[in-house]
Amino acid sequence: MIPYSRQSISITDIFYVIKSLKSNYLSQGPMVTLFEENLTKFCNVKFGVSTSSATGALHIACLALGVGKGDYVWTSATSFVASANSAIYCGAKVDFIDIDPLTMNISIDFLRNKLNDASTKGKLPKVVIPVHFAGQSCEMSQLQELSSEFGFKILEDASHALGGSYSGNIVGSCKYSDITVFSFHPVKSITTGEGGFATTNSPDLIEKMRLLRSHGIERNSSNFDLRASDEIWNYQQKVLGYNYRMSDINASLGVTQISKIDRFISKRNKIAQGYHKSLIKLGLIPQKILENIFSSYHLYTVRVEMSNFGKSQSQVYKMLREFGIEANLHYIPIHLQPYYEKMGFKRGDFPESEKFFREVISLPIYPRLKKSQQNYIVEKLQKIKEY
Repeated sequence: MIPYSRQSISITDIFYVIKSLKSNYLSQGPMVTLFEENLTKFCNVKFGVSTSSATGALHIACLALGVGKGDYVWTSATSFVASANSAIYCGAKVDFIDIDPLTMNISIDFLRNKLNDASTKGKLPKVVIPVHFAGQSCEMSQLQELSSEFGFKILEDASHALGGSYSGNIVGSCKYSDITVFSFHPVKSITTGEGGFATTNSPDLIEKMRLLRSHGIERNSSNFDLRASDEIWNYQQKVLGYNYRMSDINASLGVTQISKIDRFISKRNKIAQGYHKSLIKLGLIPQKILENIFSSYHLYTVRVEMSNFGKSQSQVYKMLREFGIEANLHYIPIHLQPYYEKMGFKRGDFPESEKFFREVISLPIYPRLKKSQQNYIVEKLQKIKEY
């Protein structure tokens, strides 16, 4: 079976993990610090904090931005559920933004119209979470303009987009946003096994996120509340936080992985171009990458339209699997998940995201995908069309 994605682990990665296991630190230690320093430098941003998952990073980012009960948070209807769940954790209300059918990212026109309508009703969002689908950045300069006009904060969900760039600015630099979040799940640009990261240029936001990541505990005595002089205090819980810390074991893998990211992203782009040249001739519709954007190609998705390809998404998906090709689906629109339907969302609310869900297929893409495997995938798609 050819998987839709797979991690790339080298002898060097294994060596660093073993070295960490033999060290004095298994939880938070020097490798966590080194990983944070290296990734912050890579993203050309002032501050960064690692977490146990991207979901944890999204949660503490929302909290740091002041999201709470009664607030509204908007995100893309086409994403993994964590993009919306993070706001629910804070007690906020969630709403969604439909996608552009070509870029597969949030539609700026849809967002602008929704903001105008919300403004008249007094229900503007406190935070908007744009999702950089498949590795392509959203149109951040236009988002920033809307942010200035309507007063919301921007939290980039860049779980797919580490190594990508927008208008020459690397994703994670936070030039157009308040906070950016990454994921290091095994199928992402780099992996730490499980893990996440949040970047920001704000000293206030990074301080809040560092506290929230580790139980709300402050260890800097200069920031302590005063206590009796005969008591020893070497830490204080300042806020209600969470245990979202990354371990030194995970961070040691991240340190070696980040050193290879340029090579990983280059290979993903090469594979994507190979697909593009072949599949567009078959009538499959790839994601449109805008001219000012460099995609990290976490995913390679195509839309299967009966009128162009002669087969349905369901037929193509099943036949690819029969040929030993592990195609995948990204994503079931969040508002159609049973949990969100109970909130009142229903089919027809976000038609472009729903149409995309009925047509999208993610094809295998990862740095170790062989050219012969890619050729096999293209050959089988040709056979499926002719069947």
